Amino acid sequence: MRRIWVLAVLVAGLLVAAGPAHAGNVLTNGGFETGSLSGWSCSRGSVVSSPVRTGSHALAGGVTSGDNARCAQTVSVRPRTAYTLSAWVRGDHVYLGVTGGPSTWTPSASAYTRLTLSFTTAADQTSAQVFLHGWYGAGTYHADDVELDGPGGDPQPGVPGKPGAPRATTVTDDSVALTWTAATGTVTGYRVYEGSEVKATATGTNATVPGLAACSTHTYTVAARNDAGESPRSDPLTVTTGGCTDSGLPRHALIGYLHASFANGSGYVRMADVPPAWDIINLAFGEPTSPTSGDIRFAPCPASECPNVESEADLTAAIRARQAQGKKVLISIGGQNGQVRLTTTAARDAFVRSVSAIIDRYGLDGLDVDFEGHSLSLDPGDTDFRNPTTPVVVNLISALKTLKARYGAKFVLTMAPETFFVQVGHQFYGGSGGGDPRTGAYLPVIHAMRDALTVLHVQDYNSGPVMGLDGQYHQMGGADFHIAMTDMVKAGFPVANTGHTFPGLRPEQIAFGLPAAVSAGNGHTPPAQVHQALNCLVKGQQCGSYTLRGGPSPALRGLMTWSVNWDRYHGWEFMNSHEPFLDALP
Repeated sequence: MRRIWVLAVLVAGLLVAAGPAHAGNVLTNGGFETGSLSGWSCSRGSVVSSPVRTGSHALAGGVTSGDNARCAQTVSVRPRTAYTLSAWVRGDHVYLGVTGGPSTWTPSASAYTRLTLSFTTAADQTSAQVFLHGWYGAGTYHADDVELDGPGGDPQPGVPGKPGAPRATTVTDDSVALTWTAATGTVTGYRVYEGSEVKATATGTNATVPGLAACSTHTYTVAARNDAGESPRSDPLTVTTGGCTDSGLPRHALIGYLHASFANGSGYVRMADVPPAWDIINLAFGEPTSPTSGDIRFAPCPASECPNVESEADLTAAIRARQAQGKKVLISIGGQNGQVRLTTTAARDAFVRSVSAIIDRYGLDGLDVDFEGHSLSLDPGDTDFRNPTTPVVVNLISALKTLKARYGAKFVLTMAPETFFVQVGHQFYGGSGGGDPRTGAYLPVIHAMRDALTVLHVQDYNSGPVMGLDGQYHQMGGADFHIAMTDMVKAGFPVANTGHTFPGLRPEQIAFGLPAAVSAGNGHTPPAQVHQALNCLVKGQQCGSYTLRGGPSPALRGLMTWSVNWDRYHGWEFMNSHEPFLDALP
């Protein structure tokens, strides 16, 4: 977080595969021969008569610096079925893909070049959205003869239709009661699934799943069945059982990083001088003795850099005073310069010992995980965020679980990943498809710790454009970005081409992060735009053209900023603008 830097998704090579025997093009108007965009939805597209590959028309994507000219079409498909998608394209940086699935691209094609990829639909998938787009500022691209080769989505004879999404009617500490809309056709029973496991069966449209842990999160789908087979599964429902421990935080919290070990040009702020408006104060940063040692050290800023630094005794006393006011003070591990790679179990154990020592020394409330850069990445073949195999991920999860168990229910655990490590996982996950192995790499950590996680505050800054659940790219610096990125965390999202869906978090576990001022990081958002985003996310108001997939979230936790120091440097604009607004939210 110290310096401004932007991560870029680098996708290398083309995925070229022989498709199955031709089963017909599922797409409508794939050659644009109607002379219109019929069947397609385009942000900036038109049909042209030159250049074309075949026939008399082709697509022209009118890319600008702020619009990648995305064209998409949604079609019916069959579950568990192989498809091949192809298109002939020309231009610089032209992409072809399936929303929530694989994609491919060409960096430069002066003549029509064929892009192709293959994918298999999930067990409950009945539709797919294919897309084409260029890249911001790269100029107009052209596409022709777009084909999705495979069977249409007609249901198998006699099999029931897809049931409606389940709804939770009663939620207790150890059970969830569900109801759903009946499937069409002849139905002899229903199965309630969590992942691939049947959790309950019913002859009607109600079921109860018992024996659950308190404050645990579950995602359910429902399938109808009869003698002819089982229907596609319903849309999912994510629900959390009761019995969650009170975090001790206000309903809507202001969270800030305090430069405790360095000044960073904004000046040193003593803990005793941090205003009481800040509900969580993250001491930045604890850093490792080497990237793979796991041995984390923290020391207050040296007097040579911070002439007004307090003594360790005064720092500890000020922490106690803040805690007496109900505030939480955490040690933040990592940051831009603090690369932490727990490649071995020895490094894992050193991490637990050294972080515990810092927490105990200063009497802190918990830990903030701010792993950036190359701290987290996924090994080849590690494509299931629910069951990770990469050592740096597995060892971090184990270390966090150990710390949680050591300090108990009151232990505060927060995380501050960049969008690259979370929301970009919707489009690219790890190295699958030749992409950057860091994309989405926080997802297995968040998922494994979801029942212990106090707040996830993704950094909605220092980010490139990110595709949201609406299939559109969103850019930082305005309300739209915060709305789309936060909605993904709340609603959950399909993870790239893995066939798995990341379940959303509880709203009280979610905040979003932004720079305190223009000089604090790329993506500063004016206060009025932040308030618009909060009104949308909390109340369902002022959402513009965006539709919340996760619905309004009155319990949304709040805002995080980098940093308290930069806010003081700029006259406390962030705190003075947003703390009263948060307090006034329902």
